[in-house]
Amino acid sequence: MPNSSPMGLHSRLKRWSQSLTGQILIIMALGVASAQFISSSIWLRQLESDTEKNVLEVSKHMAFRIAATVSYFKSLPTNYRHIVIDQLQDMGGTRFFVTLNKEEIHINTIPDSPLKDIVKNEVRSTLIKQLGILNAKIDFSSPDDLHVINNQTRLVDLPERWGHHSLLVKPLTPPIIVIQIPINEKDWLYLASLMPDPYFLDGTSALSGERLFSMAMSVVTVLLLSIFILRRMTRPLATLARAAERFGQGDWQPIKEVGSIEVRNTAKAFNDMQRRIQRYLNDRERLFASISHDLKTPITRLRLRAEMLDEDDTRDAMIRDLEDLDMLVKGALQSVKETDIHENRIEVNISRMLKDMQSTANLHDITLTVVGELAHPFIGKPLAIKRCLGNLVDNALYYGKTATVYIEDDEDDLCIRICDQGPGIPVDKMDKVFQPYTRLTPDHSGHPGGMGLGLSIARNIARAHGGEVTLSNHAVKGLEAKLWLPRH
Repeated sequence: MPNSSPMGLHSRLKRWSQSLTGQILIIMALGVASAQFISSSIWLRQLESDTEKNVLEVSKHMAFRIAATVSYFKSLPTNYRHIVIDQLQDMGGTRFFVTLNKEEIHINTIPDSPLKDIVKNEVRSTLIKQLGILNAKIDFSSPDDLHVINNQTRLVDLPERWGHHSLLVKPLTPPIIVIQIPINEKDWLYLASLMPDPYFLDGTSALSGERLFSMAMSVVTVLLLSIFILRRMTRPLATLARAAERFGQGDWQPIKEVGSIEVRNTAKAFNDMQRRIQRYLNDRERLFASISHDLKTPITRLRLRAEMLDEDDTRDAMIRDLEDLDMLVKGALQSVKETDIHENRIEVNISRMLKDMQSTANLHDITLTVVGELAHPFIGKPLAIKRCLGNLVDNALYYGKTATVYIEDDEDDLCIRICDQGPGIPVDKMDKVFQPYTRLTPDHSGHPGGMGLGLSIARNIARAHGGEVTLSNHAVKGLEAKLWLPRH
């Protein structure tokens, strides 16, 4: 059953990010996104620079018109000012909305921005230079919230002919610049005008919604094309990795030499390496078979001749030497044959295998306990796995008299721990016991692995399956042999 937990998803994402495809896609995604962001930032800065120049030019013209309007109204006799304003309101469509108010109108100003400051500074400096006006109040307001005439009346409340044509551009809501100047102790000259560009105060960002969408579409397009190309590029590499793994487990099959020139050369070199190693293994097997055949006959002849000797001591010594020689030959052949088992990889029911070992041990009044079950059958070489487990269990029962086998299984690997109550192994000899013909005690009578090959064979079989055998002493007493096998 697939693992859909957060930990399983995290492990899959971690494996994907560590793969060649994942790393290249991450680099490309970051590269495209960074390039898009940098180009958008450069374009935006250029746009801001051009906008500032345009706003400055527009502000100069507007400031002169405002100054001219203010100068005109200040030059009118006091009695004529209201008449002119009424006529302008009746006409409609004038450039400025102008009133004479009895109080300063409170303006709900819009947020500050660099462009807004450019306009305000230009208007203020022009009024100072042209008219010497230092006390002008300059603000920007939204048309929906603009107060006129007094602090209770809004622009939208006035009749349309009074200012809608000059200040409202539906459905747009461009900002309105408002200039208020006290012209005497009682009256304030109030001028309001639309900015020529209705969007000049709109904020722009390199990460606006439209740009983020464009950036996302660019990244997705590049990634889709990259996935298509990378799959074609990495498929031969994945095939090569699987072939190397199979070859390490004793399954030799040449791989197809396809893909780019570099990949084809790598596949060719790998096939050549497989052939050379396989030739070496075949030659080694034939060599040991020849040695076995050639040594058995002279050993048998020497044994017969030794038994015909009259001196008992000499005869017994020669027979013991010949028995040792015969044991060495058999041990060498066993080591070669049991670590190079020609089997197909099939489903192996390790739980049943261990249960059978438990039943056999219990028949001889030896306690062997098996704890745990396999979640699924293991894919491997059954005879090899049985010999590996058999050697480890036999060692545990021989040295510890009793043993407990723990099965720990998940979707990624299988771990089998064989724990005994024996004397353990000195730390400085942990690695040495895996070498062939290594025996920690001189007397191994009755022990099936008495030649010191059991642990060596077990580790070689585990490594042929891509796994490992390790040993560790318990804190109080006993030894733990751990067989780790990956599930591929």
